[in-house]
This record gives sequence, structure tokens and C-alpha cells, in this order.
Amino acid sequence: MEHKSKKLISSNKKAFHDYFIDEKMEAGIELFGTEVKSVRAGTVNLKDSYVSLRTGEAILIGMHISPYEQGNIFNRDPLRDRRLLLHKKEIMRLIGKTKEKGYSLIPLSVYFLGSKVKVELGLARGKKSYDKREAIAERDAKRSMDRAVKANLH
Repeated sequence: MEHKSKKLISSNKKAFHDYFIDEKMEAGIELFGTEVKSVRAGTVNLKDSYVSLRTGEAILIGMHISPYEQGNIFNRDPLRDRRLLLHKKEIMRLIGKTKEKGYSLIPLSVYFLGSKVKVELGLARGKKSYDKREAIAERDAKRSMDRAVKANLH
């Protein structure tokens, strides 16, 4: 079996700051030709994007793909809604999960798997501001301990 290489294009770092990620999954995404070329160039922004589950479809809303330079008339709206490619069973399970209190579906990263563009989705619960402060405090404490250890080694 041939292993396909995974090439990261863009990641949503803000998602890990604003949400607790309980589960991750992979989905394909429906793109047009000039959008794929633009994605190859790495002009993707996932900030403030989310997934809406409606009428048995998963729709990615708010993902910005910059227009392709040589695309002229074939370019699409950079912020258009894009359909995610998931199995019906997965969509139904996600609809059940997102109906639960406080769950939402957030894109975490966009990457190439072989020649296909994939989106990593996270089933996420929102963090309260005190959770964010706690996470920042933990990160700072770890950083200062690492520095102390490094200083003792030199």
C-alpha cells in the first residue's frame, strides 16, 4: 500500500485557543480549478470559519481562499460557502453531536493528501475566558520551567 504525503497548507491556531477539541475527523472539500491552484499557493485563511450542517450536507462557511492571479473570469468569490464531502452516516452523527449543548464543528487545518485537498474538522466546545487564562498561565509556567532547565544545563 502506498502512503500519501500530507502537506499542510493552513491551520487554524485560534481554534485551539478558543475551543476544547474533543474529536477530530477528515473531510474532502468541493473546490473549483482556480481555487485548487490558489490553495496550492497557500493563500487560505481559516480564521472565523465554521461548519454548518443543514439538509444532510456539511457546508464550510467563512473560509477565505484568495483569487488565483491568472484565474481572471474563472475566479470565484473568495468567501463563498463550500460543500464538505462526508458520508451520510458521518453527517447524521455530527448533527446529533452538534445538537448537544455547546458543541460546534470547526475547521482546524487544510492540507493536501496526495493530490486531494482535505480539511481536518474538530468537534469543539467553547472555552470560557477563565479557561483561556488558565491555558495561558500553564503555557507560561511550562516555558519558564523549560528556560530554567536550559539555564542549569549551560
